[in-house]
Amino acid sequence: MDVIDISIIAIYIFLTLFVGIWISKKASKGLESYFLGGKDIKWYYLGLSNGSGQFDVSGTAWMVGILFLYGAKSFMFMWVWPVFNQIFIMMFLAVWIRRSNIMTGSEWILTRFGDGKAGRASHSIIAVFAVISAVGFIAYFFEGVGKFLTIILPWNIPLEIGDVLLLTSEQSYALIIIFLTTLYTIKGGMFSVVATEVLQYIIMVIAGLLVAGYAFVSISDVEINSIISEEWRSIFFSNELGDHWSDKFKAFNDLIDTQGYKMFGAFIGMSLLKGFFASIAGPVPSFDFQRILSTRSVKEAAYMSGFTNLVLYIPRYLLITGIVVIALVVLTPEMSTVTALSGGDLEVILPKVINHHIPVGVKGLLLAGLLAAFMSTFSAFVNSAPAYIVNDIYKKYFKPEASNKHYIKASHIASIAVVALGVCMGFFAESINSLTLWISSALYGGYVAANFLKWIWWRFNGWGYFWGMLAGLLIATLQFILDQNKGSFEEGSLLFDLSHLSAIYLFPIIFGFSLLGSYLGTYLTKPTEVEVLKSFYKNVKPWGWWKPIYAQLKNEDASFEKNNDFWLDMVNCAIGIVWQSSMILLPIYLIIRDYPKTLVTLAVFVITSIILKFTWLDKTKKIPN
Repeated sequence: MDVIDISIIAIYIFLTLFVGIWISKKASKGLESYFLGGKDIKWYYLGLSNGSGQFDVSGTAWMVGILFLYGAKSFMFMWVWPVFNQIFIMMFLAVWIRRSNIMTGSEWILTRFGDGKAGRASHSIIAVFAVISAVGFIAYFFEGVGKFLTIILPWNIPLEIGDVLLLTSEQSYALIIIFLTTLYTIKGGMFSVVATEVLQYIIMVIAGLLVAGYAFVSISDVEINSIISEEWRSIFFSNELGDHWSDKFKAFNDLIDTQGYKMFGAFIGMSLLKGFFASIAGPVPSFDFQRILSTRSVKEAAYMSGFTNLVLYIPRYLLITGIVVIALVVLTPEMSTVTALSGGDLEVILPKVINHHIPVGVKGLLLAGLLAAFMSTFSAFVNSAPAYIVNDIYKKYFKPEASNKHYIKASHIASIAVVALGVCMGFFAESINSLTLWISSALYGGYVAANFLKWIWWRFNGWGYFWGMLAGLLIATLQFILDQNKGSFEEGSLLFDLSHLSAIYLFPIIFGFSLLGSYLGTYLTKPTEVEVLKSFYKNVKPWGWWKPIYAQLKNEDASFEKNNDFWLDMVNCAIGIVWQSSMILLPIYLIIRDYPKTLVTLAVFVITSIILKFTWLDKTKKIPN
């Protein structure tokens, strides 16, 4: 690595630490100041921070791989998460969440179900969910950043005492970066997280522009067109995927056939079905939730969520497409002969391009940008998880009366404990990979039904929420166990078929069991207290089946009106998904030099922006502060 690149990375790390520690004095005023920035941070800074927090290294490497293999259609793969949950948050959920005026996602649950046994059961399960998720992801980050830096950086820095190897080079790199990130995150809380993430966002945008510009200048149209096919460029599809690659690169078509997405119509249909319910369920209790609660007003929560969508996708896909275009021209001939033998690991594309095909200076900025992507995502988790430990467990059940100074110290200890636990688990790489898959499939699979119902059905209570989440979690965990033991089942048996079925196709089963648990838990126990329901509905005003509660509030206050915006919100969400998709496709078509599709995509972006100006932005401006 050239000294210029090393200097750029060193300057970036120094700036991040300086900004994070310099601004940390603001975090010492209390828990709200520490975890939510005192609800005094401007919405556009929070939007940049939120976008930066979603710009992670592992996700970027995965997106590079799927764009390389599947072409323009790859943007729809992200609907599995679903990426368009950000649109639902923007259109109505940010407003609903921010109206609660609380500190964490699990504390929010008490405003819905009350502070009795049922409410505390639901409150506890969501707090535990949040902490376990954060620990699992920290472990995942520990493994991922170590591997990434070992491939990129030229030094081998294992820790040895005599002949005993204490730390591998991967683990040493990971510990150094995690220590630095934890230092400013613990010191400054949300203020430091947001300040450093804004800086990191700027670096990532510069890196994306430089890589896209380099690919645009150094790779010709003829070179690109000699590799990619019309099917690669197209976003349209039928029930089955066609060949994306010419016969010259048959290995890539064979790889597509083995990845489980050949029945693309069914895959997209199931992704949209899951995505709809998961999006209305709302964000999981993590950094996304904390950003919404950190805004200064309900109106600014909506602005922040919309701004996150606007600032995230275009710069991210300029970087991703720049890397992919370089890889298409310089790596395709080599990779097409070894892909099938290597197991189709396309995540190696990102480090290979950086190591061998990015010029001096640009390489340093790109590495600083990817390092920033890791640090911003990691710091967001380190800030959000201790909020649940201190505010929702320690303060509520163990020490309800203490000074702000005491709670800040407890938050520091909780942060260190969460990071230490995540790092300890990160040393067991094999089991961590399984744990991360379990979190994303089981925990998140069990999350959807109960959190969907909490918004829309007045009769749904705390025990329904608890048993709904637990039922979904158990059945999804069973599916994961089957998947991990798929080699043990006899071919042709039911267990064999279930274990080889992609998790996305099992979503209706997981969702169904979770709904059953929610229904039985609700109807076998008494309803939530009417006063709690009235307070929640009057404050949050969700749409859905709230007729008995609405009738009581209407009798008490004739001027009270229910939320009649369901259809407007759904139409806005549909338009918003098209708007979001256009921001992903625009840089893809621009960098591959498909100018007709670039102009069409740009027109779609402009038209949907104008529509949302009238149907969403003008409506949001009228929300009282």
